[in-house]
Amino acid sequence: MKKLSLSLLALITIFASCNNDENSNNEEPEVVVNENPATFKEIGSITIGGEAAAEISAYDEKTKRLFTVNNSGTNQIDVIDISDPTKPTKIGKIDLTPYEGASNSVSIFDGKLAVALESTVNKQGNGKVVVFNTTDYSLIKQVTVGALPDMVTFSPDGKFIMTANEGEPSTDYLQDPNGTISIIDVTNNYTVTTLDFSSFSGQAETLKKDGFRISKIAKSFAQDIEPEYVTISDDSKMAWVTLQENNGVAKVDLTSKTITAIYPLGFKDYNTADNAIDVSDKDDKVAFNPWKVKGMFMPDAISHFSANNVPYFVTANEGDTREYTAYTDFKRMKDMTLDATVFPDAATLKLETNLGRLNLVADMGDTDGDGDLDELVSFGARSFSIWNGNTGKIVYDSKNDADKKSNELGTYDDKRSDDKGSEPEAVVVAKMGNQNILFVGLERSDAFMTYDVTNPASPQYLQTVKTGDAPEGVLFIPASKSPTKRSLLVVSSEGDGTIKIYQPDLK
Repeated sequence: MKKLSLSLLALITIFASCNNDENSNNEEPEVVVNENPATFKEIGSITIGGEAAAEISAYDEKTKRLFTVNNSGTNQIDVIDISDPTKPTKIGKIDLTPYEGASNSVSIFDGKLAVALESTVNKQGNGKVVVFNTTDYSLIKQVTVGALPDMVTFSPDGKFIMTANEGEPSTDYLQDPNGTISIIDVTNNYTVTTLDFSSFSGQAETLKKDGFRISKIAKSFAQDIEPEYVTISDDSKMAWVTLQENNGVAKVDLTSKTITAIYPLGFKDYNTADNAIDVSDKDDKVAFNPWKVKGMFMPDAISHFSANNVPYFVTANEGDTREYTAYTDFKRMKDMTLDATVFPDAATLKLETNLGRLNLVADMGDTDGDGDLDELVSFGARSFSIWNGNTGKIVYDSKNDADKKSNELGTYDDKRSDDKGSEPEAVVVAKMGNQNILFVGLERSDAFMTYDVTNPASPQYLQTVKTGDAPEGVLFIPASKSPTKRSLLVVSSEGDGTIKIYQPDLK
């Protein structure tokens, strides 16, 4: 079928009935456009600064503008007009200096822009959420949340704003605030409820047995928890929050404003053909092989969708180390002592062209307490995973697809093989027609991948597309809200401060 002009397409666009499909992620009738989700192509690009200039973007349907975090020697939100997405144009900025905070994340609902600010007075002090009008950038409200709010999002109904407050310690570890979640009730004059994880401290040992991680330097369970990213269910009643450094996901009931569960994510076994990875940055080649190593999933971003009335959440299994003056939690494998019985070939394994360069979790793997490693545990799973939202049990893992597919594209960075490979950073699930489509941003491979996850147990790979340097934020704009009435994908890359806009072909 030949591509139709936008004017003709607008005439034949079909609006979905109010009785939406049970899998729908949208709270309103959606424009249905006959697009091919395997054919996203770049249609527009803009560079707004250098490193850290384009971390996260949010889109305002009312003004057809992007609001993008810019921390490249500035402290502002850049405003970009995408009424013509082939020619994105910077038209303004919001100066954040008066609010004594640096922005980490942005979210928009119905003309309101929420910005998460970590304190620039004391990073370990409480942060803020500042809300602006997207039309004239005027201040609507500012409220106090927990320490170091790393991600902010509106609920689908706009009644709540949630933040994941990472609560990182000071470099000397003398200050280590609790990691928390803040729930802001927009309809009740922005009243804030901030929750910590102290009530789960009694479950610490049980959680650890299932792969949850609490640092050995931690002063308390609640202080060691580091919330990273939030996704909220379509009915705005439930949320899931990644606890990246802890290798877990928390479930939150928004109705009662309580944390109801922590799901330990366990470990990935790299000693299989399907999970084979490249572990050396010194072998002058990309070689995927099975190794006797485990990986903690340690997800960064999280998204969600439903299938057959079952909720699922999707994680980008980036991995993350802790590197402070007082404490560093990783070591090269070659610098560790291995159990001679478990690893009789330790000398060979420690060669830099084998496992020697791989970064391992320094305080895990000594299962019998005798001072040597019985297991090798690394950071991240180099994949995305789909989990049952009710039970936290894994449904699907993408194995080594991220590294292999980006290597086929020519963007895989072999110099990151010893660390976390492609480092899946961002995940977004969107509805396109009757399909649930997943987009996965790969921070170190400068690409995004697309999958059809309509069947959560058997996702279908669609394509890999090059992005700017170090994609941090992936934003889907549905056809109903797009300036072109076509689906758009906006990728913000913090490595080169570039925002790229992609659009699929029509079927």
